[in-house]
Amino acid sequence: MLSGHTCERPGATMLKYVSQFSYTGEAWDRMITRPGNRAVAARALIEEIGGQMESFYWMLGEWDGLVIYEMPDVSAAAAFSGRVTSSGLLRAVATHQLITSDEAHSALQMAKAAGAAYQPPGAPRDWRSDYAEG
Repeated sequence: MLSGHTCERPGATMLKYVSQFSYTGEAWDRMITRPGNRAVAARALIEEIGGQMESFYWMLGEWDGLVIYEMPDVSAAAAFSGRVTSSGLLRAVATHQLITSDEAHSALQMAKAAGAAYQPPGAPRDWRSDYAEG
């Protein structure tokens, strides 16, 4: 495991991510010529950076697969994405932080509470008066 990254941070919550990926033609050629388990390679890299892999899937459609994993912080997630992208064998990678339903509910409550402080771009300070029921 890399120095400074550990899953055993007291009181810390791991952040969950999903990365979708598509391989290049060269990557497909290499995998067909020498088949291997890409989930094993993904797990090794994720763990080296201080994370934990939850699942790895191949899929049909726009993306060739996805991996769901936890990382100790956003820097570790960026390191994972940067490392796999630097191989040049992925045509595309899209990484997104996942949030739970409870986290989404909390965010919605915070947005509601902060509503009075929001002023849309270009709107006058009293923009709400235009929407007053009457």
